[in-house]
Amino acid sequence: MENKEQELDFCLLIPCYNNREGLIHSLSSVKYPPNRFMVLVVDDGSAEPINEEEIANQLPVKVLRLEKNLGITSALNTGLRWIEHNLFVKYIARLDCGDTCDPERFHIQVSYMDAHPGVVLAGSWCLFADRNSGDSYVYKTPTTDRAIRRAMYYRNVFIHPTVIFRKDAVLGAGLYPMNFELAEDYALFWKLMGVGLTFVDRRLLVTTRIEKTGISFKNRGKQLIVRQKVVNYYGRNPFLKVIAIIRLGILFLVPKQLLLPLKNLKGR
Repeated sequence: MENKEQELDFCLLIPCYNNREGLIHSLSSVKYPPNRFMVLVVDDGSAEPINEEEIANQLPVKVLRLEKNLGITSALNTGLRWIEHNLFVKYIARLDCGDTCDPERFHIQVSYMDAHPGVVLAGSWCLFADRNSGDSYVYKTPTTDRAIRRAMYYRNVFIHPTVIFRKDAVLGAGLYPMNFELAEDYALFWKLMGVGLTFVDRRLLVTTRIEKTGISFKNRGKQLIVRQKVVNYYGRNPFLKVIAIIRLGILFLVPKQLLLPLKNLKGR
């Protein structure tokens, strides 16, 4: 047992697989009173185990080691279960290895969630940046609950590393679904929309790295198909489902090399 006596503001959940350098970079961007939060790193069977003492850098860090690589969905759910049984905490926030938090990110998000008890899920706009090429774009989305719910039929409004959600809400919703591989976050956000309100902050609270060799980019076609399955399963508006299918077909026709230029234009 870790901190059952004192309620923490949030636990920052970070899965890590063979990316110690990216993890250290991300941890260096986290700013918050150390006695008010905890970082849980789920080492998803990295070839070289993550050493808790080497990465802490004066942050309250716990490393949960999985002996073999189980994939991000299992790693995240393992982390959520550990939080459930070991921490007394209001919120759970997400971050991925290599991403960078604005220094005020967690102050802003915790204050917002405290002031809006009906909101179970909040995210922010973010900057996607390729450190090698210098390419970047701002990911802008609807910000109000009503607009978010409509837009979720067409795209994932919430960028995973920007989100914070209520611990009780995600545990009550049943964790990340295991049957929507490559879109487990999208499915979870749909589940959370079923239990409370949502919000997106217009500020750029996270800079997310662009990885053209990453899972999302390499599996773009499969991910689009799974996203449609998520909409079919959780969506309740037949008209918006049809529009989502049409938009999906259009996205299939867009070559990968044109994605970044189009997103650059959209973000301006």
